[in-house]
Amino acid sequence: MLTDYLKAGYPALCCLTQEPHRAEALLPCEGWRFLIWDCQRGIREHADQKVIDETRDPVQAVNYLGSFQDTVLIAHNLHLFLEVPEVIQSIQNCIPRWKATGCALVMVSPVIQMRPEVEKFFHVIDLPLPDDEELFTLQLDMGKTLNIKPNRKAARAAKGLTEFEAETAYALSLTRKGYFSTRVISEAKGQMIRKSGLMEFWEPASIQDVGGLGCLKQYIETRAKAFSPDTNLPQLKGILLVGIPGTGKSLASKATASILNYPLIRLDIGSLKNSLVGQSELRMRQATKLIDAFGKATIWLDEVEKIFAGTRSSGETDAGTTASMFATFLTWMAETRSSVLVMATANTISQLPPEFMRAGRFDAVFFIDLPTKVERTEIITIMNRRWNADIPLSYAEKLNGYTGAEIEQLAKDSLFDGLDAAFNALVPLSRTMREEVQSLRDWAKTRARYANTPDAEPEEGRRLRHKGGTHAG
Repeated sequence: MLTDYLKAGYPALCCLTQEPHRAEALLPCEGWRFLIWDCQRGIREHADQKVIDETRDPVQAVNYLGSFQDTVLIAHNLHLFLEVPEVIQSIQNCIPRWKATGCALVMVSPVIQMRPEVEKFFHVIDLPLPDDEELFTLQLDMGKTLNIKPNRKAARAAKGLTEFEAETAYALSLTRKGYFSTRVISEAKGQMIRKSGLMEFWEPASIQDVGGLGCLKQYIETRAKAFSPDTNLPQLKGILLVGIPGTGKSLASKATASILNYPLIRLDIGSLKNSLVGQSELRMRQATKLIDAFGKATIWLDEVEKIFAGTRSSGETDAGTTASMFATFLTWMAETRSSVLVMATANTISQLPPEFMRAGRFDAVFFIDLPTKVERTEIITIMNRRWNADIPLSYAEKLNGYTGAEIEQLAKDSLFDGLDAAFNALVPLSRTMREEVQSLRDWAKTRARYANTPDAEPEEGRRLRHKGGTHAG
């Protein structure tokens, strides 16, 4: 991967990777001598790993390269020494010499961390993570001695891991199951999210715990087959759920993960903000890059109107940080090609910027209204089972205008106060926020799909005519 850059005479390269040992194996190419330096072992030959100079000083290592021709020095963690003036000066002094002699310094680093004095000299390249075939080959090598067959599905599940992480995940799978288990590898893969500190795993909800929302469920279930690896159907990128608080938007987002059989990752964009200039945007890019590397997942963004509200005026309040994070997120949503489904929820659309709501940003926008009678019956059944309550199904008529969250609260309160007292004490949002609810309904009539399960249409009776007039039979 270095051949073209070396032929073009690039004197300084920065290889971005978290796999220094893999970089040592993949970077060398024909036509150049390769040396390796680190601050513990000194300088060694790549070919036989023999130490040829015990210098641990980065300045001496940089200067050492200047005494050769057509030679590349792979320097591990040199970025940690770029605050030292002598190191910076050594690089500046050696650049003309390296260009003239066909030499190059390759700094292997997990991050771009360069001083402005030298950043223009370096060209940044990425060492890609192992692809499906490399991960499958790793399985072959590990399973050969144990006579265990490789698993293509498990290799796909490991995508996004480094070679070391994949090897340890495979070993854990063999220890626990005796074969390459997709489930075990996916659980081990979750360490990527936990170690980042940028996101968190949530337990997906069972679809059996979601009362109603039949139109939304059907929409997701019919499109779930597009996430199969053996299909060319277009995959969903994002669904926006807009609705009254307590109607099940978050629960539906969590249940979508169980429909797809995907892990559920909650992305709290507000927690990514950092007081240092530029760090918030960097953390957002790190989060989206990590999601792409992780692969198949349901990404849950709760109450996005609170996250992205006021992006127009963010320059006055937070030096444009929110607007920059917003732009980064929208660009990622438009360009990502990974098997990721974004589930976003909002209680109101008035605070969302128009860029977020424009056509094509989400595959579908669903409006979740107050539950219908058939949905209230389902919710009562679910809450009775969950809390061991005893709300009669006939209460479905009485609970017209109540959200699912309010019906759950009624079930819990009835265990202490009795059903009638609990019902009389509960004031629904549809009564206290009547104008807001109606405004949201008016907006959804022409701008969103309806998520709720509709009530059955009443059967029309036969109209009979007789001398006394007409009546329905």
